[in-house]
Amino acid sequence: MERYIDINDYDYPLPDEKIAKFPLEERSSSKLLIWHNGRIEERHFRDLGDVLPPDQLLVFNNAKVIRARMIMHKPSGARIEVFCLEPHLPADYERAFAAQGECQWSCIVGNLKKWKEGCVEIRFDYQGQETRLRAWRMSEAGREQIVRFEWDIPLTFGELLEHLGRIPIPPYLNRESQEIDYTRYQTVYSKAAGSVAAPTAGLHFTPEVIEGMKQRGFLFEEVTLHVGAGTFLPVKDTDATKHPMHTEHFEVRRDTVRTLLSKWGRITAVGTTSVRTLESLPALAWRIRTVGAPEVARVIGQWELYDLPADFTGREALEILLDYMEREDIDRMKASTQIMITPLDYRFRIVHNIVTNFHQPKSTLLLLVSAFVGDDWHRIYDYALTHDFRFLSYGDSSVFIKD
Repeated sequence: MERYIDINDYDYPLPDEKIAKFPLEERSSSKLLIWHNGRIEERHFRDLGDVLPPDQLLVFNNAKVIRARMIMHKPSGARIEVFCLEPHLPADYERAFAAQGECQWSCIVGNLKKWKEGCVEIRFDYQGQETRLRAWRMSEAGREQIVRFEWDIPLTFGELLEHLGRIPIPPYLNRESQEIDYTRYQTVYSKAAGSVAAPTAGLHFTPEVIEGMKQRGFLFEEVTLHVGAGTFLPVKDTDATKHPMHTEHFEVRRDTVRTLLSKWGRITAVGTTSVRTLESLPALAWRIRTVGAPEVARVIGQWELYDLPADFTGREALEILLDYMEREDIDRMKASTQIMITPLDYRFRIVHNIVTNFHQPKSTLLLLVSAFVGDDWHRIYDYALTHDFRFLSYGDSSVFIKD
C-alpha cells in the first residue's frame, strides 16, 4: 500500500507567546478544552470528572523523568554535555540504574567536535572527599554515541544521576532547567525512572483530583512507556510517512490487561504515550496468535498496526494477551514500539477517549490527534489559539470524547 501525508497540511501558526514557558502555580487550574463528537467548549482541568462519561478507566503513563543531562569537562576544560537517552549495557532500565562502578548508555553529546578521544569527567564531593565520574566514547550509532561511565564510590548510577544530572526540559522552552522543573516536570504518579521527557498530559493531575474522581467511580490503571528524545524530532520530509519513528520501550502489567478487558469501551488514555502503549498491544496479540510467542520480543514496526485484519478487535487482542500472560505466568509484558498513528485510515482498537496537551505544528503527535478527531483538529486548535489557551508541555489540556 502506497502511503503519503503532506506534513504542510498539519501546520498552524504558533506565536512564541502562546508557548507556556513555566507551569501554573496550581496544576489542576489549567484550562481544559472539551471536544465531544464535534462540539467544543471549555472548563478547567479540575472539572475533568464532570466532563468524562461515567465509569471510565483512565490509563496513566507512570514514567518518571530522569536527570539525564550531565555537564562534563575534558582535562583541557572544554565543556561537554552528555544526555543519557537509554541504557546500553546493561540494557534493562532497572539494572542500569542499579549498576555500580560501570555502565554504558546511548547518549546525545553536545560539543561533540571537542571530544574526539580520551575521557571527560565531573568532579564532585562525596563524604568530604573529592571524587569523579568519568566517561569515554565507545562507538557511534547515528546521531547517538555509546558512552561508558566509570566511578569508584558506592553509589548506583541512578543515584549519581540524581546527584549530578539536570532535568531535560523540552528544547522549545529556550531556557535552562530551574528548581521548579524538578517537581513540576514530573507527574504526581511518576515512579518508573527512565524517561527523558515527561508524559505531559498527566502534569495537570493532583492527588485531590484523582481522589475525587475515584470517589465518583472512576478507575485508574498505569502503564509505562519511557519517553525518548525522539518525541521532539521534527518531521523534516514533506511526506510525513518518510519520517523514521523512534523506538520507545514500554511495559504493561497482567492486572492492567485484565482491568482493560473489564472496562472495555470505557477506556480513556491520558496522553499520547499512553495511547501509543495501549494501541501497540494488538500487534503483540496478533503475533501471539499467528506466529507464536518468540516474535513478541521484536520491535513493533512503524506501520505494523495498519496491516492487521480489519475485523481483529481490541477486545480479542486483550483476551489473547491475557490468556498468554496467564498461561506463561508473565506478570509484566515488556516490548518496544515504533508505531506511527496517522489519519491514513488508522483504527483505534483500544482507546476510546484521549486526554492530551496541545502539540507542535507539523509533529507526529498532531498527526495522532488528527487520526482521532479528523479534520476537526483545525477547529480545536483555532479555538485554543483564539481563547487564550497555553500550548505545549507546560500548557493547557484538552479531552477528546467519543460516545
